[in-house]
Amino acid sequence: MKAILTFVFILFIGVVAQAQETTNENKVENVEITTVTSNASTKYNEVPTENNNEVARLYKNKNARVLKALTFMTKRNAAKLA
Repeated sequence: MKAILTFVFILFIGVVAQAQETTNENKVENVEITTVTSNASTKYNEVPTENNNEVARLYKNKNARVLKALTFMTKRNAAKLA
């Protein structure tokens, strides 16, 4: 009986949800776009380029020094044999 009432309730909620009247009146406004043409020649500022032969260091691990500093050992870190 409980299963039948649950099914009827869910069916009723579904029918009510579909019966909702939705009005989608989306009005679109037209926008005019004008293009401006210019007869003048456009000038670009030239940026001088430099040929630098610099060397950058590449580490396999991004934080190599930090990880090395954080992996220090203390007496309490050592494993004890029973």
